[in-house]
Amino acid sequence: MRAWIVGRPGPVSSGPLRLVEREPPRPGPGEVLVRVRACGVCRTDLHLAEGDLAPRRPGVVPGHEVVGVVEGRGHGATRFTVGDRIGVAWLRHACGVCRFCLRGDENLCVAPRFTGWDADGGYAELAVVDEAFAYALPERFADEEAAPLLCAGIIGYRALRRARLPPGGRLGIYGFGASAHLAAQVALHEGAEVHVVSRSERARRLALELGAASAGAPGRPPPRRLDAAVTFAPAGEVVPEALAALDRGGTLAIAGIHLTDVPALSYAEHLFGERAVCSVTANTRRDGREFLELAARLPVRATTTPFEFDEADAALRALADGRMRGAGVLRMPR
Repeated sequence: MRAWIVGRPGPVSSGPLRLVEREPPRPGPGEVLVRVRACGVCRTDLHLAEGDLAPRRPGVVPGHEVVGVVEGRGHGATRFTVGDRIGVAWLRHACGVCRFCLRGDENLCVAPRFTGWDADGGYAELAVVDEAFAYALPERFADEEAAPLLCAGIIGYRALRRARLPPGGRLGIYGFGASAHLAAQVALHEGAEVHVVSRSERARRLALELGAASAGAPGRPPPRRLDAAVTFAPAGEVVPEALAALDRGGTLAIAGIHLTDVPALSYAEHLFGERAVCSVTANTRRDGREFLELAARLPVRATTTPFEFDEADAALRALADGRMRGAGVLRMPR
């Protein structure tokens, strides 16, 4: 099979991805073999390729927003049948026995495994996954629409809930890419007033098209104090800007697996008045099921920029350069 691997991590302009031929994977006990139809292009893939996240195995295949069809089953796998369309997401294993798993917080598991980091992901023609960590996908979403929901959507949903946005409250979103444009739709459907801050003019236009009350550039505070905020931009300097925009009692949720250093904070300007800040770490399967059900019911619509499978390296360059509208998706040849 053909697959893209991370060769030598480095700037995306140096071509850290390589297209190779590999033996097809075989599903082990409880696993299913998936023929990939589409795979989302996530900023985590960019962090992996550039070395912000050190690959956990040499030649790993990125991609953790995988939509495909079950082509085979390992011993004991009975949840799905051959021909079923399923989704493969970031979290692919949790131990189930640590104190975090036992209390329902498997996203904080002490021995997790992740798709496209610990194990090969969806920048390939075939992939395997433990069926217990795969998702049944709502029929209303085409492959290209469903792919970004599997990480950008799920993580955005968890970040939104972590921000403790009150009903009808004012939400600030900093950075407006794949995850943010999906979370914004959930917030808007639930009656929030959404204010977006993004360095990208293209992203600001999309935010206004989706119904944001305002969309401005960094360094310019939203027109109204915020009840909650989420930062999706992987830039630490955004954190004090978002905290300064919060009203009393507001919460800032920092989404993303990588963030540059946060500058020094002023207690009076950024934290006093019971303003709070929290991080967002992966997701639980419960988050995934809740979001996919909600996304189908509202419905949430993913704005996508499609790339052919052979263009995976170009897709990462477009993401790095801020040329992506919504979410990038690799389309597999049929």
